[in-house]
Amino acid sequence: MSSSPDKKVISVRIKRKPEPKIESPLLFSQDDIRRYVTEFVSSWIRGDIIIRFPTAAELSKQTPLSIAFPTDPSVNAELKIKEHYVEQLSIIAGIKPASAEEQEKAIAEVFKMLLMFRSANRIEGKIISNDLEKRIQELEKTVKVQAKLVDQIIGFLFKPKTGNKKAPAA
Repeated sequence: MSSSPDKKVISVRIKRKPEPKIESPLLFSQDDIRRYVTEFVSSWIRGDIIIRFPTAAELSKQTPLSIAFPTDPSVNAELKIKEHYVEQLSIIAGIKPASAEEQEKAIAEVFKMLLMFRSANRIEGKIISNDLEKRIQELEKTVKVQAKLVDQIIGFLFKPKTGNKKAPAA
């Protein structure tokens, strides 16, 4: 057997199998947290839920009459809690300029507040998902269209007939 100078070279590519996806041990993904925060904030803005922030009386553990004095530090604490919440909302809504990292931190902070408010029974009402709201809007549109169709059908059925009437014979 002699080797010929016209050897054929075959090029072979080996595809590596992708690493199997390892599921995260986390209960909620970043997208889940973002969705919950969006639904929470949207429900609060629409008035579907009421957040009962800690009051100065609760913070000071004193009688409500003692909070009337401006020197009471618990009044400032009550305002700071609300200001912090609104500031975080301003960041995640894009009203207050912030870096992407600051925005993610604000989303995480509002999520923690959601958990805190819920665990302390400080949320009244239902947090309505955006999906549910969209479905309700679609149903409302459908009902309006159907009501128009029913009106048209009723109008057609009970419309006075005009046509050739024979004159009564004399």
